Amino acid sequence: MQKKYLLATSAIVVVLLAGAATYKVWAEKNNGVAAVVNGEQITVAEIKETYDANPQIKMQVPFEEFYDRALDVIVNGKLALQAATKANVQASSQYQKELAKMQEDLARKVYIDQQVEAKITDEEVVKFYDEYVKNFKSVKEVKAKHILVDTKDLAKEIITKLDKNEKFDNLAREYSKDQSDLGYFTEEMMVPEFSAAAFAMEKGTYSKEPVKTEFGYHVILVEDVRDTKPLELAVIEAQIKASLAQKAVDEVVADLRNNAQIEKFDLKGKRIRDESEKDKLMKALNEAKKEVQ
Repeated sequence: MQKKYLLATSAIVVVLLAGAATYKVWAEKNNGVAAVVNGEQITVAEIKETYDANPQIKMQVPFEEFYDRALDVIVNGKLALQAATKANVQASSQYQKELAKMQEDLARKVYIDQQVEAKITDEEVVKFYDEYVKNFKSVKEVKAKHILVDTKDLAKEIITKLDKNEKFDNLAREYSKDQSDLGYFTEEMMVPEFSAAAFAMEKGTYSKEPVKTEFGYHVILVEDVRDTKPLELAVIEAQIKASLAQKAVDEVVADLRNNAQIEKFDLKGKRIRDESEKDKLMKALNEAKKEVQ
């Protein structure tokens, strides 16, 4: 029922720790060798390095599962490389052409990365964060749990049990068809009927009447009410740097264009003027008209 759910990070941590332990055991066995292909070794460490370089995969798959899937792929890749080397494809014109293209792409990437890195200083990060804090608008948020059922009568029965001091969590485990703990949320994060009820309640109280939404009937327990605060710098530093990086890339490209002589032509050979060129031309014409007048 929430419009946006938060990830259960604790489960992910357990999975990753398990993967790390498995890796350690495997690395100690067979001297850390994963495969030998025509005399060339592929190590567990190499596969682990590939795994670590892909954070999205790490979030979804433990290393043991990744290893099982990746081993044959990496073996096939090693076979293809051995065959390519034996066939001396490095001397072919196709190889040289594609290598040159890759080198150009790499040179562009490294240049942009270097320029962007120089622009994203600690001072810029702090300045961005201070602006975020300055413009932050606090809103009310509620921490709640709920029990979701299909009928109004069942919801009323649950409320009666709460009135008799039965535990909310026990009832949630027995009756709720949705996860009970909703954590903290702001008003717009929930459907209107649910928010209207939850944000009208006081801390430590539960709804005395079932709350109907498109999902069913809810019994709500409000555990806390507070005003939102700006996130700590350490929490959003990566997001700040990503935002600054995009801005820096635009600035680097703009600087390159502004300091270059560029001529573009359409398919008919007619010169294409950029909007900036047109603006400069119109400005010059307007200034010329003023002088004549």
